[in-house]
Amino acid sequence: MPEIEWSTSALGITVREMEFDAIAFSRQWVAAWNSHDVAAVLTHFHDEVLFTSPVAAAMYPETSGVIRGKSALRHYWSSALEQLPDLHFVVDDVYRGIDTVVINYRNQSGGLVNEVLRFGDDGLVIEGHGTYLESRAEGERLDIRP
Repeated sequence: MPEIEWSTSALGITVREMEFDAIAFSRQWVAAWNSHDVAAVLTHFHDEVLFTSPVAAAMYPETSGVIRGKSALRHYWSSALEQLPDLHFVVDDVYRGIDTVVINYRNQSGGLVNEVLRFGDDGLVIEGHGTYLESRAEGERLDIRP
C-alpha cells in the first residue's frame, strides 16, 4: 500500500499516511465475515497481529481478551463461528485515520460494534480491537461534560 510521508520538523518525527481505500477494504472484510470465511478475513492480518476483544475474554478467560498471532486469531475466530452459526454483520460506517480504519457495524444480535484496525507499513493489520457499545437504559442519553 503506497504511503504519503511528511515530516514535522519541530517535533522531529515522520508521519506516514496510508493511501488506502477504506470502503473497499470494509466491503471485503464484511463479505468474508458474512461468508464465514476466516481464511479470507485473515489475509489482511500480519502473522504477529495483536487483537483484543471482550468476546475473546469471555471465550478464553486465560487470555484476558488478548489474542497474539495469526494462528491464535484463526483458532479464536473459528471457534467463535462454531458457537455463532448465524453470525452476520451489517456495516453502518467506516472511519479512516492515518494508519487506522474503524468499521462501525451491527452484529447478528443488532449489537453495535466497532472494529478498530491499525495497519503496518506492509498494508497488513498489525493490531485490532473489537469494541462494543456500553449498555444503558432505553432512551437514556449520555451527558458527558467536563
